Amino acid sequence: MTTHPTPSATAFTSIDAAAIVTRLRTAFRAGHTRPLAWRREQLTRLRTLLTENGDAIAGALHHDLRKSRTEVDTMEIGGTLREIDHCLEHLDAWLAPESAAVPAFLPEGTTARTEWEPLGVALVISAWNYPVNLLLVPVAGALAAGNAVVIKPADYAVATSALLADLLPRYLDNDATAVVEGGPEETALLLAQRFDHIFYTGNGTVGRIVMTTAATHLTPVTLELGGKSPVFVDRDVDLSLVAERVTQAKFTNAGQTCVAPDYLLTDPYTADALEAALAVAVYKRFGADPQRSDAYGRIINERHFDRIAALLGSGRTVTGGQADRADKYIAPTVLADVKADEPVMCEEIFGPVLPILTVADLDEAIAFINDRDKPLALYAFTEDNTTRRRLASTTSSGALNFGLPMSHLSVSSLPFGGVGESGMGSYRGRYSLETFSHRKAILDVPLS
Repeated sequence: MTTHPTPSATAFTSIDAAAIVTRLRTAFRAGHTRPLAWRREQLTRLRTLLTENGDAIAGALHHDLRKSRTEVDTMEIGGTLREIDHCLEHLDAWLAPESAAVPAFLPEGTTARTEWEPLGVALVISAWNYPVNLLLVPVAGALAAGNAVVIKPADYAVATSALLADLLPRYLDNDATAVVEGGPEETALLLAQRFDHIFYTGNGTVGRIVMTTAATHLTPVTLELGGKSPVFVDRDVDLSLVAERVTQAKFTNAGQTCVAPDYLLTDPYTADALEAALAVAVYKRFGADPQRSDAYGRIINERHFDRIAALLGSGRTVTGGQADRADKYIAPTVLADVKADEPVMCEEIFGPVLPILTVADLDEAIAFINDRDKPLALYAFTEDNTTRRRLASTTSSGALNFGLPMSHLSVSSLPFGGVGESGMGSYRGRYSLETFSHRKAILDVPLS
């Protein structure tokens, strides 16, 4: 395996970007990445990287986000390993040609089929909130599909980016992969190159830039964005269970999760009881002083701290509300009596602040959801099958999850992706292979 040094972020130029893409495209055109054995080897090497470097990865993530080791093992390392293992188990079957029916007017003996072929050179740009999982899961999909890949770690997660930039070239084939660190300037230089697919995880503002730049080369894009993911809580459900599950999902990674519950919708009577249940659930999970809890993370940087702290004045504080800028700490906070036009409801929170809004009934909840951008996920706690069917048939979201927020992320056989403002395209499992491949139609007509 040949090693090609990647220029440092401070010295990275458009010439460097073009040289990397040219090198990887040369390897792809030579057929280097197409063999199934090569794809499986890269996935296995990626798996080994994770299993051999758990302590280093945990240390980097603790530095960047104060992630607990449990969270690292379950969501960053464990979640990525599950995706790789699922892919290794099913890759042969996914790549098998699929026959298609042939109309009778074509000559006898005509056959038709489809085959998956790799696109070429892909660019994967990661987000900082889960800087291992959100980088390596799409990279695994691109490699499984037989592509060469330029890998761009998240710049805000400084320690994790540096670690991955060091580790990835040691494990992956350097003729067909390259890691580029840096911020917006380096990303812009990469985006100016011609890729065969661009996969971006982040926010809508940058997503628009990615899409606009990609249009220059008619490059297809996958945009994994975010939005305000609502939780509908029906009457007569177990509010202690609801509070425990919402608390776990909302305050994991200090709320910095694209599919975290963003706000709660319920009727006024249920809202009153839910306030107390949520306060108890937060106490049980993080103790009397969450700032001292090893299970509670920190905000990524001061800019995001200031943005989230400015939202704490909305509504009435049920629990939490404390903030320490020097420690980048914002307490797990629940707000009640929140109005639809308050600051906390005007943008994706992406932090540990959970507003409760009241609606009269299911009809008003559905109208409230549908009057806003389509969310990345919609969650509901209800025992009523009619309510479930109505939510499924009258709302639009990237995913609809009943009973356990964020758990759909653990199901590799489900696609993960947004709709509208929350993104376009999907990945995970077989859907990653489809995202990074072209399904080619092949018709074979006899000559005699």
